[in-house]
Amino acid sequence: MNFHGTEVRQKALTLLRGGARNADVARTLNVPLGTISYWLHMDRSKRGECPGSHNPSCTRCDGSPLDESAYSYLLGQYLGDGHVSHYSGHRVPSLMITCADSWPGIAAETHAAMQAVFPENGVCRVQRIGCHNIKVYSKHLPCLFPQHGPGKKHERRIALEPWQNEIVDVHPWEFIRGLIHSDGCRITNWTTRLVGGERKRYEYPRYFFANKSDDIRKLFTDTLDKVHVQWTSLARGSDPFNISVARKASVALMDTHIGPKY
Repeated sequence: MNFHGTEVRQKALTLLRGGARNADVARTLNVPLGTISYWLHMDRSKRGECPGSHNPSCTRCDGSPLDESAYSYLLGQYLGDGHVSHYSGHRVPSLMITCADSWPGIAAETHAAMQAVFPENGVCRVQRIGCHNIKVYSKHLPCLFPQHGPGKKHERRIALEPWQNEIVDVHPWEFIRGLIHSDGCRITNWTTRLVGGERKRYEYPRYFFANKSDDIRKLFTDTLDKVHVQWTSLARGSDPFNISVARKASVALMDTHIGPKY
């Protein structure tokens, strides 16, 4: 279902085909600029009029430069909560990462990382209820995200290629940051202790990462080990889906490189 309605979308396309600027159409129809840009992209795609190069460079295919720091972050985001899809009506596959409106800073960081990794491609945002879908279309997505495949991630094997491991080894904190920003959080826990006969409340920060995939959780914890962050696995029922970082020194290290969602 189209959130803004078919009639509004058609009015937008009529204006855009007539040469109106995206921003002007967005203001006229009171529709987010990212949605207007996405509608225009999809309309041009269906008519075979997509602008720009149809043979963009690729670090895996032709050795083009890659922003490895941005890639490490984007890889974490993808493994945590992103997906690659290729619909029959689209010329090339798309990578989509959904970011909650509650964390505009993360959405901006994701958008910037996606654009840095795919500098020759347009990155668009599509407004949904309570969130934005941040998307990029590229025929080279399978090259950069070979973990893509049929079925859910936790139902198939997920392993990094040697070249991906090399990037994560150089940029471990960016990878951890991407995973935390997608499937993790920083919270404040509390407990009580009896001190001098009086029960007192103590609060302390803690990081959590939750993912059903054993492989993705291991990628997360292996990278934590590399940066000397201590962690524990917490079972939810009989399944150890949750990774916790609660030791004071480790939380301080995480705070230096990650921090609360923003």
